[in-house]
Amino acid sequence: MNKEVHNGSRNLGRLFIQLQRLEKNPRCFGEAGPLTPSEIHTIDAIGCGEAILMSELANRLSITKGAVTQMVKRLESRQLVQRTAHPEDSRAALLSLTPKGISAYYAHWQAHLHFYDQLKAKLSQEEIEIFETAIEKLNELLRRTENES
Repeated sequence: MNKEVHNGSRNLGRLFIQLQRLEKNPRCFGEAGPLTPSEIHTIDAIGCGEAILMSELANRLSITKGAVTQMVKRLESRQLVQRTAHPEDSRAALLSLTPKGISAYYAHWQAHLHFYDQLKAKLSQEEIEIFETAIEKLNELLRRTENES
């Protein structure tokens, strides 16, 4: 294996390990206080638009409806998410963010912008373009790999 491929593979492995570490640590987002990455990403997936169905949230997160139900219960108990009855389907519930959940959503968005601004400060315009293209291709590869399993 040539050295360049070996270094790239090693660095990618290190990136995945660092991302796994970050996934374990709760962080504070606005008025919500400390939230785990899975909690804040659930809030992010619900979003600030129209209320969504539990099944839609499960699809957005690529997790089971049972896992979504458990997560929603946790977020409801912290007053970040609210469930309302679907107006046309009595078996369905609609999910939306509470004002406290919206605060967390925007704090998470700001954290992403801040991190990206820090990254861009270290890169040239050409490197930014290459990085963005590489991230798109990596995401596409990971989606295909996930769909194959």
